[in-house]
Amino acid sequence: MPAWGNPHQVQNDDSWKLVLYIRSLRPLTKQEHLQQAQASASAHYVGSQACEKCHAEIYEHWQKTPMANTIRDPSRHPDAIIPDLATNNVYKFSKDQVAFVYGRIWKQRYFTKVGDDYFPLPVQWEVVNKKWSKYQVPPTEGDWWAPFYPGDNMHRPTGPLCDGCHSVGYDIRTKQVAEWNVGCERCHGPGSEHLAHPTRDNTLNPAHMNYVEASDTCIQCHSQGQPLSNPIEGKYYDWPVGYHVRLKLADYWTLEDHTLGEPENFFYFPDGTAHKNRMQGNDFVQSVMYRRGVTCFDCHDVHGTSNYAELRKPASALCLDCHGPSSPNGPRTATIEEHTHHKEGSAGSQCIACHMPAIETEGPANTMVHAHTFRFITPAMTEKYNIPNPCTSSHTDKTSAWANNAMRRWNESSPWRLGQNPASN
Repeated sequence: MPAWGNPHQVQNDDSWKLVLYIRSLRPLTKQEHLQQAQASASAHYVGSQACEKCHAEIYEHWQKTPMANTIRDPSRHPDAIIPDLATNNVYKFSKDQVAFVYGRIWKQRYFTKVGDDYFPLPVQWEVVNKKWSKYQVPPTEGDWWAPFYPGDNMHRPTGPLCDGCHSVGYDIRTKQVAEWNVGCERCHGPGSEHLAHPTRDNTLNPAHMNYVEASDTCIQCHSQGQPLSNPIEGKYYDWPVGYHVRLKLADYWTLEDHTLGEPENFFYFPDGTAHKNRMQGNDFVQSVMYRRGVTCFDCHDVHGTSNYAELRKPASALCLDCHGPSSPNGPRTATIEEHTHHKEGSAGSQCIACHMPAIETEGPANTMVHAHTFRFITPAMTEKYNIPNPCTSSHTDKTSAWANNAMRRWNESSPWRLGQNPASN
């Protein structure tokens, strides 16, 4: 094999071939799986920094990712608080009250510590909109757990509602964590045995698991659902208590249910596409990609890349590895331009523009993230179910009827798949 300077950063065909080569290596034997299970049972957490000695390059990139910086302590990171607190007229608080800062991309929230619990202050900074706003989950018609907690944020501890996904090894009894943020051992299991004797059979690697176990590693936190047993010791948890990598997530967690065609609700649009963020898993398990064995990390590298959303390659380049022109996987046209009806390289010709529209809200206005069902939402679906479609989401001055009429002239597209009835023309 040739040498690559930095396959985690240089996103070109060679680095992608290396990824595919590594994925193609011999899978673990039954004996190696047994050794992994035994090592996991006896191992304890050592923290991500212990991994740096042998995996320095990966560790360096991971440190800069959102996974590594979900929660920040302002006493250790003076730049953690983004806005000027003096501009806050929604709910006044001081830096000394903040034990942890949560988030820095879409919105930022502030946790204060009382005893051995953390609580969210009733205010947030909208990063994109550069404004303060109230933060309080309504008691009804929102998150399922809200009716089980008083409306006051100071009676809603982050332990049962947040911390299980924002840490490694959260203990529901001691309320202690092995490490804050999504560290190495969140995906690779406790590392003491591997640290003492580094071999591939005493650490867990989702890349060596079947596609369900592999994607469960991500879906455990990137989904909306409920634990199968709830309450747990008198408290209602909004994360899969007891689950860890390699186990079957469905034994601990059930995704929020949806009935096709029912009106838009807090979680879903009528077609089952997620309505809000932290539901990438709810979307993905519906997709053909998932059914064909594609995993989350076939596209994303949580160790860090130079691309948006830690993608292994820029989005369209990544899609075209499997869906190039005339590919049996589609599109079935000679060029991308023929398929998209937009100039190649334009915004409208990007794969994610139509197949992963940014229609899922992060909460504050103007904060939308991409759907992960990979379905094309047609203008006809907008008219029938009031689901945003990528055509009029981009051409905001146009109507779904205009988009529908334009697509009638796309001869290579099935009118039935587009929800059109040619006989009515």
